[in-house]
Amino acid sequence: MTVMLHKFRFKAMASENELQLYANDRTQAEALAAAATAEVSRIEEKYSRYRTSSVVSQINAGAGKVPVGLDQETVTLLDYAERCYALSDGLFDITSGVLRQIWNFSVPKVPSKKEIEEKLALIGWRSVERTSSSIFLPRPGMEIDFGGIGKEYAADAAAQRLMDGGVRHAMVNLAGDIRVIGPHADGSPWKIGITHPRLRGSVIASVAVSTGATTTSGDYERFFELDGRRYCHILNPRTGYPVSGLQSVTVCAPSCLVAGSICTIGMLMGPKRGAAFVADNAERFIVVKHDSSVISAPRDPMP
Repeated sequence: MTVMLHKFRFKAMASENELQLYANDRTQAEALAAAATAEVSRIEEKYSRYRTSSVVSQINAGAGKVPVGLDQETVTLLDYAERCYALSDGLFDITSGVLRQIWNFSVPKVPSKKEIEEKLALIGWRSVERTSSSIFLPRPGMEIDFGGIGKEYAADAAAQRLMDGGVRHAMVNLAGDIRVIGPHADGSPWKIGITHPRLRGSVIASVAVSTGATTTSGDYERFFELDGRRYCHILNPRTGYPVSGLQSVTVCAPSCLVAGSICTIGMLMGPKRGAAFVADNAERFIVVKHDSSVISAPRDPMP
């Protein structure tokens, strides 16, 4: 029986998302897609900071008051966040989400120095108290936020559900966090376009992927411009201000979780150190510098 490509669009995590998978018929494809999208919804409900019943909201509500018990899945995510913190010399800090309270990227306004200093006082992964089964944020007002790894984790989990269902050729795309399961059924790779950070609707390069993940982090997703300066949504936990120096970082890696964290750390580190970090930690990448010039490896991204 010839397998056919089936496409599904769905909304989750405040994003438009897509599944493409090969299956024997539409009924089989719909059942597989339903299992994958249900996994994304489960992770969103469990870890979204916008849901009062989520694990993240419970942890944040206990800040300065009580430790909160953790299940193994959450412990594993926190362990990964801690590794990213160490790898980035503290720049990847999941307690830095409090900065979003003073930065609104739909309004061109820079917070005051006082506002920034007040939020910086609430940031600091090293101050978080953890045991093998609990977490405690010691200062009232502290928060954790899985925004840097949650969607990537969900993309990997959705792909795993498809593989558990026997899928061998598919692509999961959660708003640009892309996880690929094998090539197309005919053996050809998936072609993924990389958005040009300064030319809306244009592609600056593309990559051919047959397995693994491709993610991009950039200064063009949410931003405003004021007095000739661009302020993007990626915020430095040390300064409280948006990062600058790189327009975007794209990484291919075995998982979205790994690819996404390398991208984010690269953006946080800035032009020289960030580009070097990406080159040291990814075999395939595309870094777009401040002037839209491209550094890539391998050095032949498809035009």
